[in-house]
Amino acid sequence: MPVPRLMSWPRVALAAFVVSFSIAPTTVSAADADDTKLKLLIIDGQNNHTAWPKTTAMMRDFYEASGRFTVDVNRSKFTWKGGKLLEEYPLDDGKEYQDLSEPKPDPDFKPDFAAYDVVVSNFGWKAAPWPEETQQALEKFVANGGGLVIVHAADNSFGNWLEFNRMIGLGGWDGRNEKSGPYVYVNEQGEVVRDMTPGGGGSHGPQHEYQIVVRDADHPITRGMPRAWLHVQDELYQKLRGPAENMHILATAYADPKYRGTGRHEPMIMTIHYGDGRVFHTPMGHDDKSFACTGFITTMLRGTEWAATGDVTLTEIPQDFPGPYESRKR
Repeated sequence: MPVPRLMSWPRVALAAFVVSFSIAPTTVSAADADDTKLKLLIIDGQNNHTAWPKTTAMMRDFYEASGRFTVDVNRSKFTWKGGKLLEEYPLDDGKEYQDLSEPKPDPDFKPDFAAYDVVVSNFGWKAAPWPEETQQALEKFVANGGGLVIVHAADNSFGNWLEFNRMIGLGGWDGRNEKSGPYVYVNEQGEVVRDMTPGGGGSHGPQHEYQIVVRDADHPITRGMPRAWLHVQDELYQKLRGPAENMHILATAYADPKYRGTGRHEPMIMTIHYGDGRVFHTPMGHDDKSFACTGFITTMLRGTEWAATGDVTLTEIPQDFPGPYESRKR
């Protein structure tokens, strides 16, 4: 697939992914060690992408394995599209859940966002509205400096929630149209385009491998990555639209017309500032296959740490990081 002609792609040396801590076990307790880690909350329960129980488990594993995070999961009591994966990947938290044939609001879904440094949403399209108290709590958490991570179908959620759309920058489906904001993409000259053409927000063609093109190589999330790397088979979201306020595009992917694409360079890694808080947003991550991409995992770890702190300490590029024409997965 083509990449912007104005850019060249230098070779980037790949280093081993190493996370180490100099902690003397005789003087520092396990509780004290955990106090040095970022507190992360994954929220899920209703998502049209049926892999969500497994992808939550995968996220929990790679966040904890990084050594940078402690992880909790808060799930809505009424779940949707969980199926047998809920049995294969249970939370074992002692709570009772009901997997329903249609999404249903959970009046008791009230996570304590303020107890965490960063919240990762694994909700999706058609997720039932949260209680107003919970919506306001998330708005306050992020505006006051908390971190938020939006992965794939999480940007399909809550199309009528104005402040959520401002937090995520761009979204698709769930009634989004020109009233939600412009289509945003990058043209062949590397310029960001805000297109107010009427129409619905969100589409994609068949899953395929596609190349991620880094647009800002100096940002902490993308620093040191190859300027182009091949993502494994995944949905390529396109024609996302929204307020796109205080949004910065770090990387794009070319939506090739041969895969029913727009022929445009669509945003794939974005940051958004909302009040004093930071939001990391990636439309990648349809299912467990795409979650296994080393580039995706690295991007999620870095993006989540940045959302929590404004900086990235997980700076090493893994030895199995993909190259421009070769995808790599775990």
